Amino acid sequence: MQINLKETADFLKAHNNYYILTHQSPDGDTMGSGFGLCYALRKIGKNANVVCSDEFPKRYYFMHDSYEPQKFTPETIVAVDVADTKLLGPKLAQYGEYVDLCIDHHISNTDYAKQLLVYPDAAAACEVIYRVLAEMEIPLDKLIAECLYTGIATDTGCFKYANTTRLAHIITAKLMDYGINLERINREMFDLKSRARLKVEQYINSAMEFYLDDQCTMAAVTLDTIKETGLAQEEFEGISGMSVQIEGVKVGVIIKEKEHGKFKVSMRSASDVDVSAICRKFDGGGHVKAAGCTLEGELEDVKLKLLSGIAPALGIDLWLA
Repeated sequence: MQINLKETADFLKAHNNYYILTHQSPDGDTMGSGFGLCYALRKIGKNANVVCSDEFPKRYYFMHDSYEPQKFTPETIVAVDVADTKLLGPKLAQYGEYVDLCIDHHISNTDYAKQLLVYPDAAAACEVIYRVLAEMEIPLDKLIAECLYTGIATDTGCFKYANTTRLAHIITAKLMDYGINLERINREMFDLKSRARLKVEQYINSAMEFYLDDQCTMAAVTLDTIKETGLAQEEFEGISGMSVQIEGVKVGVIIKEKEHGKFKVSMRSASDVDVSAICRKFDGGGHVKAAGCTLEGELEDVKLKLLSGIAPALGIDLWLA
C-alpha cells in the first residue's frame, strides 16, 4: 500500500524496535539511508539496528565506525533502497514477507512491503529519507548529514548523472550546513583507488567486448576468473560505469558470476535507451539509466539473451548485426 510522507513520519514515530534492512552488495545509498535513518531514530529514543546480508564495506567506515548494534527483539521491519525482496540476499531473506515499511526511489519497486513510500523522481533513497526526517522534525547532526550526502552523491555519480535534480542540489546545500567533510567524502568515494581496485579496472578493460555495431559493450567476470586472478570482491562496487565510458557506446553491461551458473547483470545507458525496461524482461529492474537483473545458464547463452533484449532498443536486428 502506497503511503505519503506524513503517514510515513507518523508510522515511524508510533513504532519501535527497528530492523532496518539494506540490500546485499551494499552501495552508498542503501548504507547512507540505513545508517542515516538508524541514527535519527535513536536520537528520538527508538531502538534501531542496520542489518545486511553482507559485511558493511570498509569504504563507508565513517558511517559505521561508531555504530554499536543494540540488543532487542525486532518488532518493526523497514527496508531502505530495496526495490525487491530478491535484493535482500540470503541472510535477510527470512524478513522478506514481513517488511512493514519500504522507503525507496526505484520505479521498479515490486510493492512487496505492507506500506511503501517511493519517489521515483528522487535522485537517491537518501533524498527520500531526508524528507522523512524533516517531516518528523528530527534535528540532524554531522554524522546523519554525512550518511545522507554520501547516498545522494554516489547515486548521482557526484551530481553528473541524469537523475541529478534541482531538489538534490538543494538538499545537499542544506546538508552542508552541518559541517560535513565533503572534500574527504568525495575523494574517498570518487578519486581514491586501492591497488586491488586498479586490478579490477584493468581486468574489466581487458575483458571488454563490443557488440551491435560497437554500440554495446560487455565484460564478464566468472568465479574461475576471480579464483585465478585474485580480484577483490569488495572492489566491484560502481564498476558498471566503466562500461559506458567509451566513445560511441550507448549500452554497457557488466556480468558477474555470483554462484556457479548464476550471473548478476548490471546494465548502464549512455543514451536514451531505457535499460530498466530491458532488465524487466529478465525479471529485473532499476532506473532508466542504471538497472540490473539475474540470469542463469552458460555464460555465452546469458550474453545472447542480453543482446536479444538490447538490440531492439538500439534499433538493430541482432541476427544481421
